[in-house]
Amino acid sequence: MSLAVAVQMDPIETVSVDADSTFALALEAQRRGHGLYHYLPRHLSYRHGRVVARATPFEVRRERGNHVTKGAPETVDLATMDAVLMRQDPPFNLAYISATHLLDRIHPETLVVNDPSSVRNAPEKLFVTQFAELMPPTLITYDIDEMRAFRAEHKDIVVKPLYGNGGAGVFRLREDDPNLSSLVELFQTYLNEPLMVQRYVPEIVKGDKRVILIDGEAAGAVNRVPAKNETRANMHVGGRAEKAEVTKRDREICEAIGPTLKERGLIFVGIDVIGDYLTEINVTSPTGLQEIDRFDGVNLEARIWDAIEARIDAGTSSHRRPA
Repeated sequence: MSLAVAVQMDPIETVSVDADSTFALALEAQRRGHGLYHYLPRHLSYRHGRVVARATPFEVRRERGNHVTKGAPETVDLATMDAVLMRQDPPFNLAYISATHLLDRIHPETLVVNDPSSVRNAPEKLFVTQFAELMPPTLITYDIDEMRAFRAEHKDIVVKPLYGNGGAGVFRLREDDPNLSSLVELFQTYLNEPLMVQRYVPEIVKGDKRVILIDGEAAGAVNRVPAKNETRANMHVGGRAEKAEVTKRDREICEAIGPTLKERGLIFVGIDVIGDYLTEINVTSPTGLQEIDRFDGVNLEARIWDAIEARIDAGTSSHRRPA
C-alpha cells in the first residue's frame, strides 16, 4: 500500500532528529513508500467547498543538520490525500480549534490522525475528567475562594493553566505559601480561562510517566524525571528520560480509557501517569516515540502506521493520489 500523506505541523526544518515523534513517523512512512507533503497550519485554507493547503513534498533522513529535503510548493486539495497527520504543537487555542473544523470537512474520507472532532472535544486537562476515578483530587475553577477551600482540604497543591502545555505555568503551592492570590491574579491578567488545581502527588519526584497508546492499547512507556528542585518533569525544562515498564496499574488505566480512545478515532495518544494517578490524556501532538524505541528496542511508529493503514484499507480509499 503506497499512500499520499500530508503532515500538518510546525516547521520541520527545526525538529530534533533524535527526539521528535513526527520526524520518526515521517521516516517510517517514507520507508514504506508513502509520499509525504508538509504544510504549516497557517497554510490551511477553505476554498469553494474544498480544503486545500499550500504544501511541499519532502523527504527525511536521520542526519543532523541535513535531515529534510523539500520540493517546490504546490496547492494540494487535501481530499486527494489518503491521510493527514495533525501534528502541530499546542497551545490548544482558537487557531488549533479552527484547524480541526477545517479538517472535519475531509475526514473520514481522508483519514485525519487524530480524528479532528475528537481532538477538538478532548483538550488534555478536560478530557481526563471523564475518568475522574483515575485522577488525583482535582478542581477546575475561576473562583479563588474555591481554590482556598481546596488547598485547606488537601494542604499541598499544584496550580496550572487549563489550556497550558509543556509544563508552562505549573506551580506547587504548599499550605503555608502566601502567593496563591497573587498567582491567580497574575493568571487572570493574561489568561481568560479557568485554572486546574490538583492535590500534589509526591511520587512526581520519581517521575512523570508517559505511556503511549496505539488504537486504544498500551504500547510502551518512558519515565520523565524532574531536575532537582523542580516540580515539572518536561524534557525542555530539564527533565531526563529513563527506561520505564508498563506496570499493572498503567494497564488498568489504559484498559479503562482505551475503548473510548479507539471509538473516537484517537489512534496515537500519550497519557501522563504520576504514581497511581492519571493526570493528562494528550491527543493533540503526543511525544515519546523515539525515547521508548531506544530504551525498549522497539519501533512504535511502525505500529502506528499499521493502525493507520488498517483503517484506510477498511475504508476503501478511492481518491488516491500518486505517492
